[in-house]
Amino acid sequence: MTNSNAFYKKRLELHTAQVSSLHKQILLLSTLRLIVFLITAAGVYMTFTSWKIALFIGIIGIFLFLYLLSVYTKVKSKRDLHKALAHINNEEIKIAMGDFHHRNTGEQFQDPKHFYSLDIDLFGKGSFFQFTNRTMTSEGAQNLANLLKANHIDHIEERQEAIKELSGKPTWTQHYLATANLIHTETPAPLIISWLKQHQTSIPKFMKYAPWVFTLCSLSLLILVILGILDIAYFGYWVFVGLGISALYLKKINVIATNADKTKETFRQYAALLLQIENETFTSKELIERQQRIKSNDKKASTIFAQFSAQLDALDNRNNLIGAIFGNGYLLSDIKNAYRVEQWISTYSQKVEDWFEVVAYFDAYNSLGTYAFNHNAYVFPEISEGIAVIKAQGLGHPLLKAAKRVDSNVTINDQEFFIVTGANMAGKSTFLRTISLHIVMANVGLPVCATSSTYSPIKLITSMRTSDSLTDDSSYFFSELTRLKFIVDAISNERYFIILDEILKGTNSTDKAIGSRKFVEKLVAGNATGIIATHDLSLCEISEELQEVKNHYFDAEIVDDELYFDYKFKKGICQNMNASFLLKKMEII
Repeated sequence: MTNSNAFYKKRLELHTAQVSSLHKQILLLSTLRLIVFLITAAGVYMTFTSWKIALFIGIIGIFLFLYLLSVYTKVKSKRDLHKALAHINNEEIKIAMGDFHHRNTGEQFQDPKHFYSLDIDLFGKGSFFQFTNRTMTSEGAQNLANLLKANHIDHIEERQEAIKELSGKPTWTQHYLATANLIHTETPAPLIISWLKQHQTSIPKFMKYAPWVFTLCSLSLLILVILGILDIAYFGYWVFVGLGISALYLKKINVIATNADKTKETFRQYAALLLQIENETFTSKELIERQQRIKSNDKKASTIFAQFSAQLDALDNRNNLIGAIFGNGYLLSDIKNAYRVEQWISTYSQKVEDWFEVVAYFDAYNSLGTYAFNHNAYVFPEISEGIAVIKAQGLGHPLLKAAKRVDSNVTINDQEFFIVTGANMAGKSTFLRTISLHIVMANVGLPVCATSSTYSPIKLITSMRTSDSLTDDSSYFFSELTRLKFIVDAISNERYFIILDEILKGTNSTDKAIGSRKFVEKLVAGNATGIIATHDLSLCEISEELQEVKNHYFDAEIVDDELYFDYKFKKGICQNMNASFLLKKMEII
């Protein structure tokens, strides 16, 4: 079993050393280029009177300079890749130490009306998303958020296998992330897909051959001028013919070029990422299925994307004034390049969405694989259709440090309802979020923070955090009732694990006690499974009438005028409350 922290430290040292070595090579190549330039310039100057020698020196100098420039570009790209890999490993070391609050919070994915995301801190500062997310594309981040919010209970074991396999490929996943990190795109995939699907061909088919015929005419004129058969003025006037023909399609080409300029970097990035996926060998069913989706009959998706990226680059060359005048005047280059772009769109526009989805899938699943690799002491729940919904040993909250975390042994059977009481700050809310995350993580296919876990798949629904809304003109109490109605409607159609925290807080204590009791009775009568945390000890009396209801508690003790919490999950009803003690201790009363 690989120690993730040791792996990251070793890789950080390796990539840092590579960055240093490649940086020295870059400096050497820059120096050599300068020397070649100076020697070539001096040689041409000294032999200027003998133009043949000067031309020879100039050609050799230019060739060497371009060769060194090509090597420099490759070495620089390699250095940038190692620099990105070093950054990734350094980030992993920081995250393992609890330093992750500077990362993307995923706040944009928060949905107050979702089944559970707001209540269990799935997104936001210090959230599970912020801790887990390693995506490098906006589509990958969206995909990861969707996975965490999906509430899907089918094919869990297939997702587990995919995550297990990726957790065993940390070098590959890092290379994928580093490749994605190197190219910054400005246009998200959904907008590109929309453009490709809605684009209407504007360059007629006969223009496929027109640029080649026109280029042949231009070359013929040039040859005739060189042979002295025609005056050079004819060749000069010919440029206006080409510009005139190009002008006929200028407006249409401008539209294509505008979209091309916004998307070319995205296609360059996705081509590199598709190549990573194509070249890797996978064994799990999900990963193989996704890999198959990017395979075409004749070409690889990465090759097709790279081809399109090159065509977009060619069209972008129209922004060069000299290229635009002479390229269009003698070669009809804009028409030729725009036609190629449109033909690519016509051929592949319906397949692009699938390819984009596969890249986003791997971007998201690499985060899940990395999470599993980082927590190899965690366990993948054994999926079972037994009596127990959750049967876990040593279950803890995954965002709490192991040294401070107090784990619990929990068994919750189907159609059992736990009432959890306890003093303030004794651990009730943390326990509810621990159970919630176990369900969410298990459904996603992730390992859970436990020493063992047997799990019968179930969807999650919660009511733990409600607020009033000035925008909707709704009071706190009405918002809470709306949430409870949402839960009742949901469980009437499907099986859910329900988690409630101190419901009906917006009314008086007597009304709250009566309402809470009736609500729990309704849930139990509907064969519901779940947990409710409360300070109302009278609610615990339901267990005397309904065998499905079990009482548990978290305790607090006052020892030597100090409050002591053991954070242990126990059977029974809490008898020690601490509000008055805390008010006195903090000199509030």
